[in-house]
Amino acid sequence: MKRIALLVAAAALAAPAFAAPETFVIDANHTFPRFSYSHLGYSTQLSRFNKTRGKVTWDKAAHTGAVDVVIDMKSVDTGSAVFDEHIQGEDYLDTAHYPTATFKSTAVRFDGDKPVAIDGNLTIKGVTKPVTLVVSSFQAMPHPMLKREAIGANASTTIKRSDFNAGKYAPYVGDDVTIGLALEAIKE
Repeated sequence: MKRIALLVAAAALAAPAFAAPETFVIDANHTFPRFSYSHLGYSTQLSRFNKTRGKVTWDKAAHTGAVDVVIDMKSVDTGSAVFDEHIQGEDYLDTAHYPTATFKSTAVRFDGDKPVAIDGNLTIKGVTKPVTLVVSSFQAMPHPMLKREAIGANASTTIKRSDFNAGKYAPYVGDDVTIGLALEAIKE
């Protein structure tokens, strides 16, 4: 009987070591996908999307995770209302037919406790291509104001806009587009 009690006690103590995956909801006020490209070789233009939603699942103990992001393409912000409208046209984002873009992870690679790369599928204008987001920073800690667990990361990748049927004026307007994602998420 003592042996069974010891086994039960040992199992109870060991249970916290098997943490379950936690789900974090993207904080739309602090998550902004950005993109940059060469404009005729004169300058590198930097723009962003103002509306993003999604979830991140993270299992710290198992070193696994998943990322699911939806970007409202109509929320593009170039700094110019005229250009915002222009870039939403058929030759570029075609937001009338494709109002959202998505990123769905297929694998998250870790170095110790921190994610360093997120492989996944990026869909823009109905075209899906595999990409790898390289994670340049990651933080997991209690949010000092919300008093809830939170995570944050910065990650980036480079795509060819022509691969997504958005290549008008390439190569004069750069075909290579760097996408950066500044993400913060709060535990559900």
